[in-house]
Amino acid sequence: MINARTMLSLAEDYLSERRALGFKLRMEGHYITAFALFADQHGHRGPLTNGVVLNWVQGQAKKATPLSWARRLEVLRPFARYLTRVDPDTEFPETAIFGRAHRRLTPHIYSEQEICDLVAAASRLTPKGGLRPATYATIFGLIAATGLRRSEALQLRYGDINLDSAVLTIRNTKFRKSRHVPMHATVVAALRRYLEVRARHGALSKDSPLFLSSEGGFIAERRINKIFQKLRTKLGWAPRGGHREVRIHDLRHTFICRRVQLWHEHGADIDNRMAALSTYVGHAKISDTYWYLTAVPELMAVSGRRFELFAANVGGDYRV
Repeated sequence: MINARTMLSLAEDYLSERRALGFKLRMEGHYITAFALFADQHGHRGPLTNGVVLNWVQGQAKKATPLSWARRLEVLRPFARYLTRVDPDTEFPETAIFGRAHRRLTPHIYSEQEICDLVAAASRLTPKGGLRPATYATIFGLIAATGLRRSEALQLRYGDINLDSAVLTIRNTKFRKSRHVPMHATVVAALRRYLEVRARHGALSKDSPLFLSSEGGFIAERRINKIFQKLRTKLGWAPRGGHREVRIHDLRHTFICRRVQLWHEHGADIDNRMAALSTYVGHAKISDTYWYLTAVPELMAVSGRRFELFAANVGGDYRV
């Protein structure tokens, strides 16, 4: 029974069980552990109650908004289901008490010139002609040209690239899937140039990090974030989307939006291409890819025209 145990011990058991099944639960684990510590420190004993959950959700969130509260509830919900197995008297607030837990803000869509400026600025990092500028220029260029997630690019190993076949292998991604990513000839050429520099800074084996940190391992996300912030400030960009700042992740958004725009401009059957694009970028659901038809004004116009055609074909009784 829950009465005889601390919430932290229950949280640790839950996280161990889920991680043994292959779930990483990095962010979720942080929040569940924080909630368990909060409950224990406030003397909560016995089954989980709506009161202790809402006190933590609303009292401990840095951003006091219904959206942030709803996200915290969403993170705790699977843990509450687990606790129900231990004690059927477990309580948990209703799903929609704070509204939706997710909101998709309009991304910043890079212009071609902005991408060129970012790569050029990275190539001017110190030391001149060294591995550091070559590494960051190549990472930013690769993400822009393939739509990789930042984490996917940083975790690439030398054995994951096949320049002869022009294919990247992305292993154990966000949704624990692997996929092959074909590359344009210009991307292959850029990687060949990078490898000439990379080979001078440590032997390359199948498992060697493709992008090498100054410590000799994989580059940490906080490190590339710091470099990007420095370059972004120097370039003086103003965000054009719904986020407060231009982000590395917006390079991925830009890749997807530009690809759909090009298909539309060339009269391609977008529906037939979306499944392939969804697989290429590693989306778990094709609906995540279709979201981009409403992500930016240019594609909203495409979506609007598609709906007009649909409405026209439905029949005379249909009204827009």
